[in-house]
Amino acid sequence: MKEIIKKVIVWKLGIIAKMYLRRYKPEIVAVTGNVGKTSTKETIAVVLGRSKRVRSGKGNLNNEFGVPLTIIGNWADDYYEAGNTFWFWIRVVVVSFFGLFFQKNYPEILVLEYGADKPGDIKRLADKFKPHVGVVTAVGEVPVHVEYFSGPEGVAKEKGRLVETLSVSDFAVLNFDDLAVLEMKERTKAKVSTYGFGDGAMVRVSNLETWTENEMPMGVSLKMNYNDSFVPFKLMGSLGKSQGYAAAAAAAVGVIFGMNLVDISEALSEYHGPKGRLKILKGIKNSIIIDDTYNASPLSTHLALETLRDLPGKRRIAVLGDMLELGKYTIKAHQEAGNMAGSFVDLLVCVGSRAKFIAESAGNQMPAGNIHTFETSSEAKLKVKELIKEGDLVLVKGSQGMRMEKIVEEIMAEPEKKKELLVRQGKKWLSQP
Repeated sequence: MKEIIKKVIVWKLGIIAKMYLRRYKPEIVAVTGNVGKTSTKETIAVVLGRSKRVRSGKGNLNNEFGVPLTIIGNWADDYYEAGNTFWFWIRVVVVSFFGLFFQKNYPEILVLEYGADKPGDIKRLADKFKPHVGVVTAVGEVPVHVEYFSGPEGVAKEKGRLVETLSVSDFAVLNFDDLAVLEMKERTKAKVSTYGFGDGAMVRVSNLETWTENEMPMGVSLKMNYNDSFVPFKLMGSLGKSQGYAAAAAAAVGVIFGMNLVDISEALSEYHGPKGRLKILKGIKNSIIIDDTYNASPLSTHLALETLRDLPGKRRIAVLGDMLELGKYTIKAHQEAGNMAGSFVDLLVCVGSRAKFIAESAGNQMPAGNIHTFETSSEAKLKVKELIKEGDLVLVKGSQGMRMEKIVEEIMAEPEKKKELLVRQGKKWLSQP
């Protein structure tokens, strides 16, 4: 019965969302990939919002429920508070139907995230809600959700469905540095724009550095290069190379909409980064937390460890949870993360049954006494709190199912601000163990 009701709701939402698109005719910028979707989506929204009315999807509303929810209204907060209840969906359908006739200032641009948990997801979303601009971030050698596909190539093929739906008047914005993404240019009729750090990218990032004030990391600074000119950028609140990619993707989209690099740079000066994505937080005992607890894949874990490695600090502590949904690649991916962490961290805390492979690999390079393993984040959080000393840099990362934000809550200097600063603070998540 529940499955039937779900199908009816999806059908109703899809119809109403299509009616909204026909009535208000917004342009759609769709973002997909396995790493950096949320940061990219938010930077694009900030850039385009400088001169247009923009709405972007919140949280992980990137599926058959989430995309139409974003199209018809700002329902994200209500969804995360109320949860997936029958009365919530009834209210959405009723209110949204009347919104078709009594709504002013509907967004001119929708920035939507298209997710893929299984084959066919992207194509269904792109066919229902056709984008005008398709942005693909990165796939990586071992993508998240790969256990539901034939392999990494299957994931890349699915992500590429987004640009296949684009017409000759549309635009495909592709990550130049990810070969699987760059090759998608052969699968689209759209005009192609590329971004990245590599020579040859149309919008290229260079000189990326951590921006600090009074020995506290504040964000990243970089140069953005386009058409033989460059402009300095500063992004506050988050760290790492991923911020450079997000800014470059946003710049590429901004250019498509007629903006120049100066305007784009000024817009991004107001961007502070999404929760749980290499976010800088003050920790207990004058420590610094790099909160990357939103989710984890092999590529994003590598980028997070790279960020920790390149920051100055008295000690570097990595708190790493399981990376889920990797199928046959699970052991190898966790071992590779352990090899990298073991090469430079001072202390390592591993959380979950799969993260034990991280601990085992790291143990080949660092003292066993500096490695601690736990089954759950609830079990690990007090030990992490005990281990921290003044001046430590603490990276916390893991798949969302590991609930690593519980550890951040335990060690953050301002836990009273947890709802404002941390991921998964709605009633739906807090009610779960």
